[in-house]
Amino acid sequence: MSKNPFLFNTHDLPRRPGEMREYELTFDVHEALGFEVLAIAEDEPIDIDLRIESVAEGILATATVRTEASGECGRCLDAVYYDVDESFQELYEYVEDPRQARKKNKPGKKRVNKAEEDDLDEDLVRQMDGELIDLDGPIRDAIILNLPINPLCSPDCPGLCPDCGMKWIELPEDHEHAPADIRWAGLENWDGGKSETGQPEK
Repeated sequence: MSKNPFLFNTHDLPRRPGEMREYELTFDVHEALGFEVLAIAEDEPIDIDLRIESVAEGILATATVRTEASGECGRCLDAVYYDVDESFQELYEYVEDPRQARKKNKPGKKRVNKAEEDDLDEDLVRQMDGELIDLDGPIRDAIILNLPINPLCSPDCPGLCPDCGMKWIELPEDHEHAPADIRWAGLENWDGGKSETGQPEK
């Protein structure tokens, strides 16, 4: 069994331009996708409506990604849930040597030679690995790049009182805290002159 749950076998698609197949898929990733404050839980299924089409250069994959992210409000820390409904389209080129595809599709591979900048567009095109297309990168991008980095339970969430930490929405309108008088700050931990026995020192 492959360690990559997003590898998809295109064996059923004829390699004649114009041929098309559609699939309804559900992936179990077994890892959280997103940020600390909002992410797709590792046990949350990811539903994919996938269409693959044969074109002259390779296979064109068009997909809609649906799932649910969960986390906490950036203001009041209440639980929040966010529906993910995003689409992507990727072209996977045919290659003669599958080893070349695995090398080129490797995450994090970057071109550093400025003289090769003219080939940058070519590097942005994914390649097939035999009859497999790797949907991992496009699915992750569709999810992570569209998650809000500061999720809110509601756009007008007032957050928490900075003094007592209670939610403003649950506090009375006249809620306030008397400002501390800094002149008495030095006596904050004073025990009234009592000794360790609890008796006033003589």
